[in-house]
Amino acid sequence: MSWSQIEYNHRNLQAGGRHKPSNCTARHRVAIIIPFRDRDMHLKLFLNNIHPFLQRQQLDYGIYVIDQLYDYQCFIFHDVDLIPEYDLNMYTCPENPRHMSVAIDKYKYRLPYAHIFGGVVAITREQFQVVNGFSNQFFGWGGEDDDMFNRIKLSNMSISRYTSEVARYKSLSHAKEKPNPARFKLIRKGMKGSFKHEGLNTIKYKRLKLDLRNRASSDRAEQMFDTNIMY
Repeated sequence: MSWSQIEYNHRNLQAGGRHKPSNCTARHRVAIIIPFRDRDMHLKLFLNNIHPFLQRQQLDYGIYVIDQLYDYQCFIFHDVDLIPEYDLNMYTCPENPRHMSVAIDKYKYRLPYAHIFGGVVAITREQFQVVNGFSNQFFGWGGEDDDMFNRIKLSNMSISRYTSEVARYKSLSHAKEKPNPARFKLIRKGMKGSFKHEGLNTIKYKRLKLDLRNRASSDRAEQMFDTNIMY
């Protein structure tokens, strides 16, 4: 499917992939944040499925790749290759940090391990500030999710999950990236409490490009979605 076709399919969106119900006031304002690189086909499939999914839940939401703006109450960090299967998997703001992708088809809809906190996760603004955000030291594949799990636990918070009957996801196939060889060392370092001094309070970045898109109204509709932030 082309970008212009996807944008035409979802022409009810506001600029920047924003949407909120027209006939009621949404109880939750949610940012869906997608770390994205070299997955153009996955992004098309994901956006074409996630917009109607979120609109059926009557949320005030925005989708960001990777930037986030607006006074959101909570954030959902979402892998681009995971598509939710069941509408009762609510993308709302959690009382406790919530691991959402509990049951993924490639894992036979079973939780891979007990302390997993990756794939799709939801966290409030206040909780994210308490754990000092994600670490800035992880590059490549692996480790940052386990580090976030430890940040939550060391901050005396609990992680919640929906049942595996509800929190089900379809995984889009892709080649596995090269693992980060330093990930276990960084995880051990974080478990000693270093997360208090590294994360949100040390992040430095510059915006490379901000592309607000909602419909096929320009010649750029066929161009690659390129809204990256350099950390």
